[in-house]
Formats: sequence, structure tokens, C-alpha cells
Amino acid sequence: MKKTVVIKYGGHAMTDQTLKENFAKNIIAIFEQNIKPIIVHGGGPQINSLLKRLGIVPQFINGLRVTDKATMEAVEMTLCGSVNKAITAQINKFKPNAVGISGKDANLIRARQPADKIQLGLVGEVKKVNSSIIKTLINNNFIPVIAPVGIGEDNKTYNINADTAAGGIAAALCADSLILITDVNGILDKSGKLLKRVNAEKIEKMIAEQVITAGMIPKIKCAISALTQGVKSVRIVNGKKSDIISDILIFGKNAGTEIIL
Repeated sequence: MKKTVVIKYGGHAMTDQTLKENFAKNIIAIFEQNIKPIIVHGGGPQINSLLKRLGIVPQFINGLRVTDKATMEAVEMTLCGSVNKAITAQINKFKPNAVGISGKDANLIRARQPADKIQLGLVGEVKKVNSSIIKTLINNNFIPVIAPVGIGEDNKTYNINADTAAGGIAAALCADSLILITDVNGILDKSGKLLKRVNAEKIEKMIAEQVITAGMIPKIKCAISALTQGVKSVRIVNGKKSDIISDILIFGKNAGTEIIL
């Protein structure tokens, strides 16, 4: 049986041209090793760039973007439009199997607004994933490239943190692996040393002590949630390191931080 891996693609790896090409080549390399990749991408810097041109100042609370109606329009334009299609085209330059979709297509991601995050505006969390569209694509040898916006029961469009969306999709698929790409080597302790493996209890303590803060918190929470829902392996890795995806999935390299329960 072919392995499925959900890869959250974000950070510097999405903006540096050499790293973008390396990422695309890595995706094709694992695809040709009978691994089924599903890519969920972010686009924070690109969104911020558009907001700046529109005269809107980005705001964040605990690593999550405050999203009013105008910001949501910019988020959707950027993620579902330019960023999604650029990633799809980059992969298709090497092998034409990538298909760009958003969480709104076929109600892929049903979203809800968390009661404790009303102050964030149109920020949603994953309520339900329609995994059938993803399975249809991967079973027909396509590579899904997914923009993390969702549709609510109120028919509103919601901005979903890309890590959270990736975790929800991985859980719905019971994926063999979830890899979260970021700009640091993984989870660092208070002295800045990389932790190669860390469990949920240790993570909660590090959050309470503010060793883990800001944008790393959604990554950690989605990792633990995915593991509790059947995902077999979760890693946080540095996307600035070339060939990191191939190193892990083809050559078995112990890179980044592995999250365990």
C-alpha cells in the first residue's frame, strides 16, 4: 500500500527561488517512490505584501492573523489565487501531476468559528474534512496542492491557519506522516538546543513556561491533535535545508523534531 504524507509548506522555503525549485523536485522524488504527497500551503509574507499595498496593517494574536472582511478578501485572493497556482505550476514544471484547489472546493474543509477566538474575526478551525476529493486525486496519481481557507455553515469564507488545516487533513486521511515545514530546525529548549523528540506533556510545560510561543503554538497543537486522531508520525522541520523532504521520506533521516504523545 502506498504511503500518504501531508506536507505543510510555508516559511522561507516558499519565497526563495532556489528553495522553491528544490521543494518541487523533492515532491516529485517522493511521488516517484510511490509516496502520495498532499501539500497544504501557507502564504503569510505574500498576504502581508498585498495588505501593505491595500493600506491594511496586519495584526496577530498568539500567532494567528486577525481577519476582518477586507483582510479575508486579501487572504483568499493571495492563497487561492497567486500562491496556490504558483506552487502548482512549480511542481508541474517537472512533472504535470499537481492540481491546485482550495478548502472551499467540494466543501473540502468545513470550518467553524471557535468561541474563544471571536476577537480574531473570520478565523476558523477545521470542523470536517471531505477527504473523498483528496482520495480521488491521489488515487488517480495527482498531487493535491491545497489553499487553507474553509467554508462555514453560514456560507462565510474562513481563514484557517495552514498548520491547523494540514493537521485536520492528515487526521481525516489517517496519513502515515505529517511534516510541518518552518524556518527553524524544530522545537528548541530554553537554551536554544534542538529537541529531536518531544512528547505532549513536555510541550504543555514548555508552552506554560513561554519557551514555545507565537506561531509555533498552532504547529504544536495541530501536531498533537493529528497524532490523537491516528496520524502515525509528525515532524517539524526547517524548510531552508535543501532536500529535507527526500532526506526524511526516502533516506530515513532523523531531521527536525518528532512529536510524540
